[in-house]
Amino acid sequence: MALSSDRMFLELHGNQWRVVVNVPKKLRPKLGTKLKRSLGTDSLKEANRLKWDVIADLKATIAHAENPSLSLAAAQSTSREQALHKATRLAEQRKSAFDPALRDEIDEEIDWQAESLAGRPIATDENGHEVFDPGRLLLAKDFSQVARGDRTPIDLHHEKFLAASHVKARTLADDRRSIKLLKDWCSKAGVPPYLQAMTKKEAVRFCDELPDLTANLTPVTLNKYVSRLSVYWTWLENRHEVESNIWQGRRLREPQQTTDQKERPFTDDEVKTLLNGPAEPEMDDLMRIAALSGARLDAIVCLKVKDCRDDGVFVFKPQKKEPGPRLCPIHHNLVEIIERRKEGKAPEDDIFPEWPGVKKSTSLRERSFKTSNEFTAYRREVGVEDRREGKRRGLVNFHSFRRWFITKAEQAGQPESTIAVVVGHKRQGMTFGVYSGGPLLEQARQCVQAVQLPGGVMRGSHPDTAP
Repeated sequence: MALSSDRMFLELHGNQWRVVVNVPKKLRPKLGTKLKRSLGTDSLKEANRLKWDVIADLKATIAHAENPSLSLAAAQSTSREQALHKATRLAEQRKSAFDPALRDEIDEEIDWQAESLAGRPIATDENGHEVFDPGRLLLAKDFSQVARGDRTPIDLHHEKFLAASHVKARTLADDRRSIKLLKDWCSKAGVPPYLQAMTKKEAVRFCDELPDLTANLTPVTLNKYVSRLSVYWTWLENRHEVESNIWQGRRLREPQQTTDQKERPFTDDEVKTLLNGPAEPEMDDLMRIAALSGARLDAIVCLKVKDCRDDGVFVFKPQKKEPGPRLCPIHHNLVEIIERRKEGKAPEDDIFPEWPGVKKSTSLRERSFKTSNEFTAYRREVGVEDRREGKRRGLVNFHSFRRWFITKAEQAGQPESTIAVVVGHKRQGMTFGVYSGGPLLEQARQCVQAVQLPGGVMRGSHPDTAP
């Protein structure tokens, strides 16, 4: 029914006009097929003036019947967010409705919901046609288009995408942040927040204007959000929700870093300072495992007794883009540490119970968050620091142990491909997620054993005498 019809919701009963509102099929056993109320007038003009309060009242009655916990007053007020949420739900129902009769019922519900959103007219034009509030009329049209599948909100499928994503909580937070940034930009730029409105041209505009929308974020961080949008769009493309990934190849220009501005490995002297310093026992053990395995901090902190196998192998949980757990031979200089930390514990017990991780289940922080802070404080205490003007982060951090291990393995003549296996770097042509024996394991063990701590590193009051 057209929104400008002067007989919308009206029928002549006898010689008087009355309001007629269709009831959705699922509520008809409770309310009947239609709700009707007389307006007490035989004037069509007067009926059009009076009908809107009655329509709102009858539709609130229907909404209240659908959700009895909703007050009539609340049922009469619908926000844009609520309306579009209902529209997307109707769109899903309509898409899966193969029975023409059922689709007709859904279309009927879409019509009366849209008419209700348009509200009462605010005036009549020079030809006597009703004029509606532009904002409400736009909402009604958006509702109708979304419900009929002609428009798809940008974030309609996002939660389903997240549910299918096997990524860390922090990456999920980046995904949600990226969608929020895109929706905020759409609002600011006047771009309808629908998939159909997002073209390659709009993607370029978004990337160009993103720094102004987020003044405090670096190009590196912003590129992370653009990258997450690209992953989402690829998922949408594979489901035939969009024609192509408009974010592919989109990146903000990042300032070039000179060699002396890049994060780097520890030097041998820095490793010696860290391992000979007044560290707590758990920190000392942690640093030695990092230096002699090349593992990331969170992977070490999350080790359980069962992950330190009796055959001399660590089982590190997946990190970054690793497809599964990764095995790494245990350096012989770490055996005493591991055996001491396993003693008297069950297989599921933590190797590092000193850092149990965050308590809130909703926290996005990794278990190693507190560990990282404690290491940073200790590192600065012993004077291992490298700050450069204009850089937020220093050039050394816990990850510098990993860089040091890789450097030492390379200097010891170990093949790059074997080092990649040990530290979990991506390598073409083979699967290195989990291996249990054979030449590959022995090559990895040789690689790990080839890395030695700098001369003069002490273990308490005794020098480390690794061969």
